[in-house]
Amino acid sequence: QVQLLESGGGLVQAGGSLRLSCAASGRTFRSCAVGWFRQSPGKEREFVVSLSWSGGSTYYADSVKGRFTISRDNAKNTVYLQMNNLKPEDTAVYYCAVNRQARYEIYVESDKYDYWGQGTQVTVSS
Repeated sequence: QVQLLESGGGLVQAGGSLRLSCAASGRTFRSCAVGWFRQSPGKEREFVVSLSWSGGSTYYADSVKGRFTISRDNAKNTVYLQMNNLKPEDTAVYYCAVNRQARYEIYVESDKYDYWGQGTQVTVSS
């Protein structure tokens, strides 16, 4: 079992920044693919970024490339999503997810992920 806890969401003005955290308990992120997704009311869950814990590779959605950065802290077993130059269209609930057996793979499909956090709300005002 893996428990994921997101934090760091909030209300920010357009152009501002937030850093989301995803802390894992129950097991480490080793060999996992870690993804961030987001969902706005009335919309489908959208891929944001994925990280291979083993290989370090990343893949970003075009909509966030150059503005968002995923990083990790091995000692804290935590993944971060630094979000800069936020736009109103970034408003959503942000979810952290893992695929436990990915090793060097990364995935954009939400159904490839085994465990999900509860989400954290990000609201960007114009």
